Amino acid sequence: MPIQTVQLGKNGITENFLGDLKKRFEKTSDIKVVVLRNACRDKKQLQEMKSAIMDFLGKNFTERTVGYTISIKKWRMGGLMKKIEAKGK
Repeated sequence: MPIQTVQLGKNGITENFLGDLKKRFEKTSDIKVVVLRNACRDKKQLQEMKSAIMDFLGKNFTERTVGYTISIKKWRMGGLMKKIEAKGK
């Protein structure tokens, strides 16, 4: 399945943006969030935005930031739990 791309612009992180992100994760497991220049001034503000997005999404998601692009991956807990149980036996 292809990686979807979402742009984060001058409105910043809104309820609509977060809701759209959540809906997209129902169909795919990888999304790239491209933060546009007018959305943040520096890397510190980018880190704050990334933290807000990850706090909203929860534990089942991991991220990696390269430049002003945040790659977010959704992990399926079912497969992970099976691996943990198999190691414990």
